[in-house]
Amino acid sequence: MPGERFDFPNASGQTLAALLDSPAGEPTAYALFAHCFTCGKDIRAAKRIADGLTARGIAVLRFDFTGLGASEGEFANTTFSSNVADLVAAADHLRRIRRAPAILIGHSLGGAAVLAAAAAVPEVRAVVTIGAPSDPAHVTGLFKDHVAAIREHGEVDVVLAGRSFRIRREFLDDVAEQMLADKVKALRASLLIFHSPTDQIVGIESASRIFLAARHPKSFVSLADADHLLSRRSDSTYVADVIAAWAERYLDAPAAAAVEPESAAGTVVVSETRHGRFQQQITVGRHRLIADEPVAVGGLDTGPGPYDFLLAGLGACTSMTMRLYADHKGLALDRVSVTLRHDKIHAADCADCETREGKIDRIERSIRIEGPLGDSDRAKLMAIADKCPVHRTLLGEIDIVTTVAET
Repeated sequence: MPGERFDFPNASGQTLAALLDSPAGEPTAYALFAHCFTCGKDIRAAKRIADGLTARGIAVLRFDFTGLGASEGEFANTTFSSNVADLVAAADHLRRIRRAPAILIGHSLGGAAVLAAAAAVPEVRAVVTIGAPSDPAHVTGLFKDHVAAIREHGEVDVVLAGRSFRIRREFLDDVAEQMLADKVKALRASLLIFHSPTDQIVGIESASRIFLAARHPKSFVSLADADHLLSRRSDSTYVADVIAAWAERYLDAPAAAAVEPESAAGTVVVSETRHGRFQQQITVGRHRLIADEPVAVGGLDTGPGPYDFLLAGLGACTSMTMRLYADHKGLALDRVSVTLRHDKIHAADCADCETREGKIDRIERSIRIEGPLGDSDRAKLMAIADKCPVHRTLLGEIDIVTTVAET
């Protein structure tokens, strides 16, 4: 499936550019990818790893850190700490629009960043580093000939990978103060470390230090003959294959829910995912949906709410009924769009309602009819909208029978 591009704000209010790669069906999990120093979300290794993971059912969010790629802000004003804050902001946004990331993946300095950010994303179950330094200050080795000048003048333009970047003294101070080993020791997620013994940018000893500092469960995979940027497609594909197989052991529901039995025809099954306070998995035949509540009321905002699904049912039924009528009558109906809203109003404000006290439910339904239709045909279509089965159910007498299911 094509990636979904969108923007989200970082902690400073700047807009960061993101890309969400999703599998064809409901993702078994969401991963958040952090790219290497001065790279971007579209670097080949990141794209290939994302492609490999989506092929195995894992959605991947990658984004440009502040001042890089299509994101706002000045790179010169960023630090390792601000990169970590960007990661947390990305996880927060993913939690709001889909589901919080269960997997953090970081390449090079991005690997150090995900280790530092993991504690701030409670839903994370698995952390993956690829060619990551054990000390963020290692990155200063890329411009070591300029460090003294940066200290003296406060900022200097340096050329990295053929591009000019302004590095400031604040960046040097920030990476020097990082205590990454302490954060690795405190890591509560499972850890997978990829590193090449022949990495010329970040030596293999960094992988050893990270591995020794971490608690179990932890794993190390050697990327024999791979370069730091995973330039060969086969290396990126291998990394994706191993991540997908390894992470499956550590992922909770709703990942496991994807293999649960289908519900019987005409039956809807709703069950708690145990992610957050309200999140529910809805099984309709072979289809899997998520219901939730907004963050403001204690939910994770990972899916529509109960009333949203009610409105969706009415809207879908309305549109389908109008389509069936138009096709049966041979009307030139191009498209129907239904917009709905639910609210509570004072009964006294409803002129046609029998109830006169307290509040009642109101559903506002706006129908857009597209096509070369006359007024008479449009009026007939609007009349038929009120005859849709769900509309009739909502207005009719409903008998809801509740029983205790056997356990």
